[in-house]
Amino acid sequence: MKKTFEFFFDLASPWTCLAFHNIQPMAKKLGATIVWRPFLVGGVHNQVNEAYVESRANNQGSPKWRQLIQSLQDWSALSDVQMNFPGPFFPLRSVNTMRFCCALEDDQAALLRFAAAGFEAYYTHQLNLDDPDVLVAIANQAGLDGEVLRLRSQEPAIKDRLRANTEEAVGRGAFGSPSIFVPFGSGERLYFGNDQLPLVEWALKQ
Repeated sequence: MKKTFEFFFDLASPWTCLAFHNIQPMAKKLGATIVWRPFLVGGVHNQVNEAYVESRANNQGSPKWRQLIQSLQDWSALSDVQMNFPGPFFPLRSVNTMRFCCALEDDQAALLRFAAAGFEAYYTHQLNLDDPDVLVAIANQAGLDGEVLRLRSQEPAIKDRLRANTEEAVGRGAFGSPSIFVPFGSGERLYFGNDQLPLVEWALKQ
């Protein structure tokens, strides 16, 4: 039976960028379908992981921070994904870009194109994804109508959808991005981050 699983994501997370690229060939190899679910990782942290935000601010320059950057660089090389991180707009306030994503959620192919272009803009070219003009340009580059998306992203229904996706993820146990939910037995498994993709593959094979 062909499996479908969910990938909750926020473009603000560098590990999500890596997982976004690495999970697609894995799913293709297994014949599995990914459902892309935009959410707001800042909203998740505010509810269940406030200590992470504080530690991120206080630990830059620490041995742990240096190891994190080294790991990102190594994963970038292994995955052949260019990662110029951290950039001048880190940490990113991602509410605007994730509203653009929510406006595209019902068109998964379009959402995939926009997310790919957004990750490249932020992690390769170090652009500010909090700037609506930048987001319009990214959407246009992805073959979408950026001005229409700008307007849709401000609609109450889209704002509500982003909040609802975030609340849903938290309710299912999410604590960061990416949060990957795989059907397992009579329930589901939650996997977090790029490093756990081998476990995602294992779960999909069960």
